[in-house]
Amino acid sequence: MKRLRLFFFAGFLSLSLFAQSGKFDLKSLDSYFEKARQEWEIPGIAVAIVKDGKTIFAKGYGVLDINKKDKVDENSLFAIASNTKAFTVAALSILVDEGKLKWDDRVTDYLPYFQLYDPYVTHEMRIRDLLCHRTGLETFSGDLLWYESTYTPEEIVRRARFLKPVYGFREHFGYSNIMYIAAGEVVKRVSGKTWDEFVQTHFLNPLKMKRTTTTVSVLGKMDNVAQPHKVVLGEKAEVIPYMSWDNAKAAAALNSSVSEMAEWIKMQLNEGEWNGKRFVSKENIDLARQVFIAQSVSAGSRQNYPSKHFQGYGLGWSLFDYQGVKVIGHGGGADGMISKVSFVPEEGIGFVILTNSINWVSTALMYRILDNYFDAEEKDWSGLFLSYKKAQIAREKEAQKQDEEKRVKNTQPLELSSYTGTYGGKLYGKAKVELENGELVLRFLKSPNLVGKLTHWHYNTFKIELLHTPLLPSGKVNFLLGADGNVKEMEVRIPNPDFYFYELEFKKLD
Repeated sequence: MKRLRLFFFAGFLSLSLFAQSGKFDLKSLDSYFEKARQEWEIPGIAVAIVKDGKTIFAKGYGVLDINKKDKVDENSLFAIASNTKAFTVAALSILVDEGKLKWDDRVTDYLPYFQLYDPYVTHEMRIRDLLCHRTGLETFSGDLLWYESTYTPEEIVRRARFLKPVYGFREHFGYSNIMYIAAGEVVKRVSGKTWDEFVQTHFLNPLKMKRTTTTVSVLGKMDNVAQPHKVVLGEKAEVIPYMSWDNAKAAAALNSSVSEMAEWIKMQLNEGEWNGKRFVSKENIDLARQVFIAQSVSAGSRQNYPSKHFQGYGLGWSLFDYQGVKVIGHGGGADGMISKVSFVPEEGIGFVILTNSINWVSTALMYRILDNYFDAEEKDWSGLFLSYKKAQIAREKEAQKQDEEKRVKNTQPLELSSYTGTYGGKLYGKAKVELENGELVLRFLKSPNLVGKLTHWHYNTFKIELLHTPLLPSGKVNFLLGADGNVKEMEVRIPNPDFYFYELEFKKLD
């Protein structure tokens, strides 16, 4: 009996300790959110927190536009970018629930034009493969096919056949927006509705997400809209324009607020049901939260997050463990906007963080919110990530300095007219180099905003500065000569973490 009493006492004690840990200190979080915003020099942030089916916190910080005084609040619209992907998975889930398709159906059953780098991969690509980033392609491979381009979704998917893999099929994680564009085309093919129409009628309308939009084209007519910004630490923030991602809607097109995204989170936490309405079956909600492709936990991650043991990707969701629970979520990055959605089903908690600049704050605040709830040591994640960011900036400045030192002085190019002409390849298509007012200008013909001014660097290499895409840095264009001394090809190299210009082939056509 004594041993039995000890057993029950130990169980009661553990439950008591757990109960003490499962609460938010909202006052502490409130002050930390504003502190982080100021540290990172972010114009505006909005945060909402859900617990047990209720929004217990929703607030904005800072301003919509650095040049104006309008404040961010819980209803301010931001681009949520790749947090759109979970809506696309949910749309396909409905079609599976209705018996109109199966997760293991071949993609070519619905998109006969779908083709990848290998006949076997093309034949074996299933609907679920589109959604879990295991095609064998490198992360972000081919994104220049849709970014700022006039290609339609079908044209983008058709051109994916020219992308080259870096991994084996289903072997390694490689984040692919293009596969989600293909998934959106499957929704259209099976349902008879455009992706916009399907998401609007099946999710946005019934969830009362009245201000959430599927395109940036309507934002100019709406109020309380956050503007994207370019922010360089220590310098004045700069408002930049919204970029239209209408040809990649199923991957990243939604714009929403924290108050409305909270409703989406409530439906997710309630296993596909909201206000008595069933949206997605529990079976498919659960399926999306299973690991379909594992991701390694690096040594740095193990040091920073000692309670993390695994991470991977499901269907439209990133998955990892933290403080002994499974965390489900996703990040989103658009031009001048970063977002984060996270939730812990077994605790009934979830939250969304929206910001109007490029930063690492959303991840920092995610860990701070989780630590706060579980009464863990409240690490200063914002300060830690900020130190990493400053170190990165220092490395980039050093790299620029070394690049300048390697430049060969006093070399002469060919006559500038020798570089002009049309260049192209199978993947992207054509680009044109023209002489305008005595300077070379490079235009990517299917991407009207991708226009770069070329200035001589050394030999047959020119520095390129893109004129209409402020977040992309300067780079180099190298012109290759044939045995006859004439230009035969150009290589475009613009170093950045998102868009791979080196994938594009540009042979001289005339």
